[in-house]
Amino acid sequence: MTKLSPIESEFETTEEADAYDAWFRAKIAAALASTKPTIPHDEVMAETRALIQAKRDAAARLAG
Repeated sequence: MTKLSPIESEFETTEEADAYDAWFRAKIAAALASTKPTIPHDEVMAETRALIQAKRDAAARLAG
């Protein structure tokens, strides 16, 4: 088990880094192979803006 420096990596060991890399690559491969319909960028951005605004509104209500 090789320790990694927190300055150079967010992982404590090379084994953790390798495991994350394998998991991440598998997620990307699955996404690329997916046959699910895509969501248009504008639709995603509109939903994201609405979510951010809802969070801002809730925070403003709590602040008084």
